[in-house]
Amino acid sequence: MPVTATRPNLFFVGLMGAGKTTVGRTVARRLNYPFFDSDHELEARCGVRIPIIFEHEGEAGFREREAHMIDELSQRSGIVLATGGGAVLRPENRAHLKARGTVVYLRASPHDLWLRTRHDRNRPLLQTADPKGRLEALYAERDPLYREVADFIIETGKPSVAQLANMVLMQLEMAGFSVAAEEPGEPGQDDGDGAEAPPAQDRNHDDHP
Repeated sequence: MPVTATRPNLFFVGLMGAGKTTVGRTVARRLNYPFFDSDHELEARCGVRIPIIFEHEGEAGFREREAHMIDELSQRSGIVLATGGGAVLRPENRAHLKARGTVVYLRASPHDLWLRTRHDRNRPLLQTADPKGRLEALYAERDPLYREVADFIIETGKPSVAQLANMVLMQLEMAGFSVAAEEPGEPGQDDGDGAEAPPAQDRNHDDHP
């Protein structure tokens, strides 16, 4: 969408494991914006982890809570928001994201996502006999929806978190965002680990379904 607000919002979408939380936090620091993760905010409000919400309320109950959270967060001004992988499934979520900010789709292949998430037990939709097949099905279902809402598509592939953040920031500068210069040695610099290796604190808490 055209960037006209003084403090425009930035929203990240993409499948679980794409790096929305890790990259989003890095970009937020460079923009001097507060960072929010809709799943983290939902967990904090409910007092339980996402798998527990799925267990007690099912996916439908979780999606209802998620929609309220995205509506609430997206009404703020000047934030970076990482959304859950399935946030785009609801038309109202897609409408809110498109209308209230600039949307970045972090795209990764199902195979790469499987490599990043195969040891993670905190993703309810992947607790199946064939998690790779499940990711392929989720990609087929959701990729068109991510593309529908996205202003920019960033291929995650092999770049590090810092490199991905710089790719996002280059696009944002051209769209009118004010981007602060990165200080030498600042956290988030390229450590060679690639996007598939987020910081330890994010590995079990990044990009829920």
